[in-house]
Amino acid sequence: MQLTFYKYQGTGNDFIMVDNRLELFPKEDSQLIEKLCDRRFGIGADGMILLENHANYDFKMVYYNSDGNESSMCGNGGRCLVAFAQQLGIIQNAAEFEAVDGYHYATITTEQWVSLQMKDVHSVAVHDGYTFLNTGSPHHVQLVSDLKNFPVKAEGAKIRYSDLYGASGSNVNFVEPLCENHFAVRTYERGVEDETLSCGTGVTAVAIAMYESGKTNSSIIDLKVEGGALQVHFKKQEGNYRDVFLIGPATFVFEGTIDL
Repeated sequence: MQLTFYKYQGTGNDFIMVDNRLELFPKEDSQLIEKLCDRRFGIGADGMILLENHANYDFKMVYYNSDGNESSMCGNGGRCLVAFAQQLGIIQNAAEFEAVDGYHYATITTEQWVSLQMKDVHSVAVHDGYTFLNTGSPHHVQLVSDLKNFPVKAEGAKIRYSDLYGASGSNVNFVEPLCENHFAVRTYERGVEDETLSCGTGVTAVAIAMYESGKTNSSIIDLKVEGGALQVHFKKQEGNYRDVFLIGPATFVFEGTIDL
């Protein structure tokens, strides 16, 4: 079987995209997905996304981490999938789709900037030294100094596999304030088991965590990640975070075929 695939990246978070509307891809073959994501023996990516038909929305998003396992929501992946759907002619400048965490709405500009509505956040746990919340995926958020030289992979793995989060683990974000509404972020992603250049649900979690913990009074927050810049908007109403949007570029890299 020959597979046609498309490569996209959002601030350095890269994905293999597959049009699976005919349901031909062997999606239960986790070893195949892991091999395709392998940067030495496959195409190489942080994850793989299948675009599938949906009865009520424009499409369905099925996301796999690079370990081959289906995973929780990926914000940058969702933004890239919107750009992919536009390339396929499924949408024009707006999309409605379903992901593992439910309904999402997005818009896309002619410059390939995608604004993706994330899930509402109803619970933010602020602890001494860190904050935990779920923005479609679970995230540990921790302030550090000298982020540029911080050992993200080593320290992130310790927290991800610690008793704090049990067998399922958590993504881990290390944060350094740059100014009142601007933060630098580096993220260790579970499933990838390494630092990635960007994490969409991660920067969304950081923005809300910084607001909830009083580190900023702005509901429009700029995030500097290793792969570029993102922005998060939200509204806090009656203790809940609503109208949460993740905004940034989604870039087509190349198209190819591979024998499975």
